[in-house]
Amino acid sequence: MFLVHIFITLHSSTYICFWACVDISLQERTCLPINNVNHCRVVESVGDDVLEFSKGDYVIPVFISDCGECTDCISKKSNLCSKIPFQFSPWMPRCGTSRFRDLKGEILYHFGYVSSFSEYTVVDTANIVKVDPSVPPNRACLLGCGVATGVGAAWRTANVEAGSTVVIFGLGAIGLAVAEGARLCGATKIIGVDVNPEKFEIGKKFGITDFVSAKECGSTPVSQVINEMTGGGADYCFECVGMVSLVHEAYACCRKGWGKTIVIGFDKPESQLSFSSFEVLHSGKTLMGSFYGGLKPKYDVPVLLKQYLNKELRLDDFVTHELKFEDINKAFDLLIKGKCIRTVIWMPSENVPPT
Repeated sequence: MFLVHIFITLHSSTYICFWACVDISLQERTCLPINNVNHCRVVESVGDDVLEFSKGDYVIPVFISDCGECTDCISKKSNLCSKIPFQFSPWMPRCGTSRFRDLKGEILYHFGYVSSFSEYTVVDTANIVKVDPSVPPNRACLLGCGVATGVGAAWRTANVEAGSTVVIFGLGAIGLAVAEGARLCGATKIIGVDVNPEKFEIGKKFGITDFVSAKECGSTPVSQVINEMTGGGADYCFECVGMVSLVHEAYACCRKGWGKTIVIGFDKPESQLSFSSFEVLHSGKTLMGSFYGGLKPKYDVPVLLKQYLNKELRLDDFVTHELKFEDINKAFDLLIKGKCIRTVIWMPSENVPPT
């Protein structure tokens, strides 16, 4: 474990989703954690047993662990570490304690092993990725969670093939990142589905070729519209909202025999999916989840950053606003009203670059 100095963080929907999906009692709300999981940092100091990193390293902490030792981390088939499994814990992952205190000495809590709404934090070596310092910090921070998740879901989880047809339910930042990943993989038809028709123009930057406005479908199921557009269903369907009903719609419009439905959206933990055994047996479809896009952080994040430096991965278009930390409430307003894709927050010690 080591101390890192944060100079930039990315404002995202992670904590809003957490708040909405988890029943937080009034007592629990009095001990809410230091939030956020997207950011870029410089290593300030390292513990005695840390060999992989040194003071001054340019790093991205990530919420999903990559210990490099367990069966899952060694395997190419999974990115779900079994030694340090992800959980919404208020503590450091290995020791079950907090490294944060307020001015009165009272305990403050961690969030997602990262906690980036602070100028300094302590992170486990399994949750940190060393990155190329030539990448601007206000772009590198995008790969701590959302954008990496979407691109990875198309690239690693679904393994989208060139010439294929892709449908994306929900064109928020993650859905747009799925489109970007599908574009990089060579998909020729990328259909976006959203209730906001303005998302089509935005999505064109990331490869969206067609659009279905869910509000304009009337009594016709969106899946039926998609099946008619694609001549029997898409090769890959991605659910990026976090709604059981949309998972069913996505599954209904992926191609029989080989279609894949990938669930990325964060629904309430008690939400249940229901499929008949006959449907599963006779459709020949695949339904799978994608956590952090199936990416192995220490291997795949540097690959994505290299693609950005080579002008292949379009990270720039995801950043719509850059604000000082003192304006963080404005960033929440932009997010809740759907007026931004990603807002970069600069810490008080740093200067916001001109737009």
